[in-house]
Amino acid sequence: MSIRLYVGNLPKEFERQELESLFAEFDESISTKVITDRKTGKCRGFGFVTVKTDEQADQVIEKFNGFMFKDTELKIEKALPRAKGKEEGEQSAPAPVGGGAAASSKRNKSNNNNKSRRTTTSTSSDPESVQPDPRWAQDLEKLKQLLAAQTANP
Repeated sequence: MSIRLYVGNLPKEFERQELESLFAEFDESISTKVITDRKTGKCRGFGFVTVKTDEQADQVIEKFNGFMFKDTELKIEKALPRAKGKEEGEQSAPAPVGGGAAASSKRNKSNNNNKSRRTTTSTSSDPESVQPDPRWAQDLEKLKQLLAAQTANP
């Protein structure tokens, strides 16, 4: 069974072969994947390393977590699986286990962008009991008056 590790805090510009050679020193069977921006082609600051066993994963984390790579300190953790139930076409990277403050703030920011605004409605069947959003109440009242004037004058 292969174990996927999250590699965070990668520099924006480097060659994938440099990262591969870093982990190849540990074991030749390790595979790497760098996540890049679609538009610029530059690294998004993270990637993944896949190892064969849980013991090997622990050894890689112990050896390379905090390792200086191109003047940045790598953060390596076991990756969580992708969250199910995302909208089709929406892609998100697996969140790291324990996720540091930077990782959790990025996740929260992306989650906030994807939430739709919710409106509250009353369970009463009386249409007058539903309160409009106060930001639009005046505009809504004007529209109601225009609609009433149009229906009164056929």
